[in-house]
Amino acid sequence: MTTSRSRRWFARAQQILPGGVDSPVRAFKAVGATPLFIRRAEGARLEDVDGNRYIDYVMSWGPLIHGHAPRGLVKALAAAARLGTSYGAPSPLEVELGERVRRRVPSIERVRFVSSGTEATMSAVRVARAATTREKIIKFAGCYHGHADAFLVQAGSGALTLGVPTSPGVTSGAAQDTLLASYNDIASVHRAFDANRREVAALIVEPIAGNMGVVPPADGFLRALRQVCDANGALLIFDEVISGFRASPGGAQALAGVKPDMTCLGKIIGGGLPVGAYGGRADLMDLVSPAGPVYQAGTLSGNPLAMTAGIWCLDHLTPKLYGTLAALGSRLAAGLAGAAREARVALQVNALGSILTPFFTDRPVRDYLSATSANTEQYARFFRAMLARGVYPPPSQFEAWFLSAAHTVKDVDSTIAAAREAMREIRS
Repeated sequence: MTTSRSRRWFARAQQILPGGVDSPVRAFKAVGATPLFIRRAEGARLEDVDGNRYIDYVMSWGPLIHGHAPRGLVKALAAAARLGTSYGAPSPLEVELGERVRRRVPSIERVRFVSSGTEATMSAVRVARAATTREKIIKFAGCYHGHADAFLVQAGSGALTLGVPTSPGVTSGAAQDTLLASYNDIASVHRAFDANRREVAALIVEPIAGNMGVVPPADGFLRALRQVCDANGALLIFDEVISGFRASPGGAQALAGVKPDMTCLGKIIGGGLPVGAYGGRADLMDLVSPAGPVYQAGTLSGNPLAMTAGIWCLDHLTPKLYGTLAALGSRLAAGLAGAAREARVALQVNALGSILTPFFTDRPVRDYLSATSANTEQYARFFRAMLARGVYPPPSQFEAWFLSAAHTVKDVDSTIAAAREAMREIRS
């Protein structure tokens, strides 16, 4: 397999794009490789500029639940583009997609479309602060909610502390109102509230963590979050940018039977085009301009192409699709675990429906601390070995693998066969 053209494109890109990419994980730094430059994608496969083809488990980081470029979606987008690519004015498409979102996620009584998940989470927190007249928020170590300043924080030296910036350019002032708790540890949440009584506006959480790798919530954890927020007069925000319409037709909240005050969405509701959304109770969303005083705007919000893609995508989510994806996910998870056992490689596979993460560790992974105990160098060697065998996993130990309607049992079995060889290679 040659990747000479990708290497040349990367060298050229580094002269014009910071680090040669437009999003950090694409640089392949975490896996000690040079990024592949893609020229086309179809179904479950990517093809790079050198002509190499790969079974894709990144799937644009989750939105492509129907696969790359499904014919129906391409046809719908072509028809929409002929009518105009951006209006800067309201269109029926925004209303139609909003109604579909509300039908599937009953906690969302009103919704505002934006262009990214970061916009959605940032705006939801702003609404929560306005509604409660409080300033602090609680987030969980290892959960990612976009790159707004308030979210780029980490825990300090104590078990519980005010956040400190994890990126240059984020001021201590921007981070000081963000409190850190430990995912799946409700006691840490109680401590955060107790230390900041009547100061916390909202708690934001990925109901199924996907940005430290896939970490499902412990039994009762999400329900306990609902209870502690209610007891302290704080809003509960579910960041379902990954899990929304991926975990189930109603998202992770439908699986858990927990109703948040606000929900952030993205990925699948754009069908592969840039989109995000935040929504929730009508009284909260009616605070958003122009209905209320909380300002938020966007030139391309509700873009007709993105709305068209979202409508097509949601309309093609069926119970049969979810059943098929869950079966494929279970098959792949079991196959990866089996390949590791055969090669005597320590591996924990966390899986839920159509998403999974193989962690190279002998410890169960249930929070940020246990996730970061994984052997990242071993994952990097595994990644390179899989890539050489025509499989494209995420270029980071701490990301989710995504399946789609375009993946087949044959694809999964080919991936498992490649994993057997890769596990033996990294063991030797």
